[in-house]
This record gives sequence, structure tokens and C-alpha cells, in this order.
Amino acid sequence: MKLFGALALSVSLAAAAQAAPPPLSVSGAWSRPAVAGTNGVGYMTLANAGRTPDALVKVESPLAARVEVHSASMAGGVMSMKLQDRVAVPPGGKVAFAPGGYHLMLIGLTKTLKAGDQVPATLTFAGGVKLKMAFAVGTGAAPGRMDNMQH
Repeated sequence: MKLFGALALSVSLAAAAQAAPPPLSVSGAWSRPAVAGTNGVGYMTLANAGRTPDALVKVESPLAARVEVHSASMAGGVMSMKLQDRVAVPPGGKVAFAPGGYHLMLIGLTKTLKAGDQVPATLTFAGGVKLKMAFAVGTGAAPGRMDNMQH
């Protein structure tokens, strides 16, 4: 009988572990229309529900020759962009990729992005997690709140 009880506990712990959400998630992922052969952009919010810090270190998309992470800043009335090797996502925190801040550059688009399209991507984190997600192509303006959107 003890063996049966230990087995039942083991199964319920495994089920609980499978039901737990992953510590890293993406929400509100969107992009703007862009013509094939040019560059596109990706915005989103990264969240880390875990207890340890992590960092976005690589992004890939089959619709772009390469994807770069940039930060934008304004100084003396001049907007500048800087390539980022990694973007830290603190434990219990969120990082917004939005116009005027962090964003993804989809360089060398292999197809034209129109409103209603989806841009698939894989985000790779320093801790080894890979998230498959998609950017919803909108009309060009920032979308409204999309807190409930998860990929």
C-alpha cells in the first residue's frame, strides 16, 4: 500500500509540474507592414515569472535574413539605434519592446508583410529556453492593450 501511495504522489507531482506555466513568456507581439527585401520591425513584452534572471540573446525568423535586437534613444533631438547582444529580463519583471525603445529589426524580409499576416519567430534566452511565437502584422500604428495575448 505504501508503494501505491508513493506512486500516486509521484504522478500528481508530475502533473502539477506539467501544468505550471513556463517562467518566460511573450505578450502583445506586433509588427508593421513592410515590403519584401526591406527591413521590418517587431515589438512585444517579455515577462519572467521565474526566480532567476535571464536574458534574450538571439531571435530568428524564417521571414528575415537575420533579426537584430536594437535599443533606440533620443539625445539632443537626434534618435539613434544601438545593437544589443542581450536584453536582461529580471525575475518577476517585464521588458517592453516598443517604439522609441527596445525593438527587433527584421532585416532582409523574404516576403511582404501585410496587415493580418503573422511573422513567426524563435526567441532564445541565455538560460537555454527557446520560445516559438509570432508577431501579428497590424496597420502600422501601435495596437491597443493586448494583455491577454499569449504565444
